[in-house]
Parts: sequence; structure tokens; C-alpha cells
Amino acid sequence: MFSVTVRDHMMIAHSFQGEVFGPAQRLHGATFVVDATFRRPDLDSDGIVVDIGLATEQLREVVGELSYRNLDDEPAFAGVNTTTEVLARTVADRLADRVHAGALGDGARSLAGITVTLHESHVAWASYERSL
Repeated sequence: MFSVTVRDHMMIAHSFQGEVFGPAQRLHGATFVVDATFRRPDLDSDGIVVDIGLATEQLREVVGELSYRNLDDEPAFAGVNTTTEVLARTVADRLADRVHAGALGDGARSLAGITVTLHESHVAWASYERSL
């Protein structure tokens, strides 16, 4: 399996519901380094997994939709704890929608999957992997 990973970052504010979250139940900020890995078993006719420029551009747009926002105020997250895991799935699903819409080029339609990893810090991160 071949893969290409592009990276960006996002800064958000949010709070959590539930005792398990302790002090994170209060409003707080988080900065995530976001890696999006695109996979396919074979390279396309140009010898690539995906156009890195288009992948970078689309990741930037997806994280831009979330950055500098209080996610508690976003209708898409009403009643949802926006944990690192949930946000990784959100980014992966939004990227998948863009792949299916052709925003990453025709060759990207043959991608097998996407994995999105959100790094909370240098010692903690979470990922979500999905098929396309």
C-alpha cells in the first residue's frame, strides 16, 4: 500500500460534558497538528498516490472551517463532545466528501482510504481511518 501524508494545524475552543473530562468540562482552547494520509494499493498513471498540492489545499480548507471557532457554538456539533477522536473523524469525513466530489483530482477517485491524525501534543494523538 502506498501513502502520502500532508500536514496542517487548527486552533479551536470547546468544552466537554461528563465527569470523565474533569477540568476540561470548562471552556478551553486546543491546538492540533493535523496529518491526513491518503492510501492506495497502486500508483496512478502519473506515478503518484494523490496530487500533494491539491491534498494540502483541501486539508487547509477543511481545518479552516474549524479553526478559530468555539465548537460549542457550531450547529454541526450540537450535543457532541468534540474530542480529539471525534474531530479526527470529522476531518476525515469532510476530506472524503471532497475526494468524491473530485476536488483532489480524477486520480484521487481511486484512493482506498484516508487516515487523519490529530496531535494534541508531542506525547498524545488520536487517529481515525476510513475507507473510500
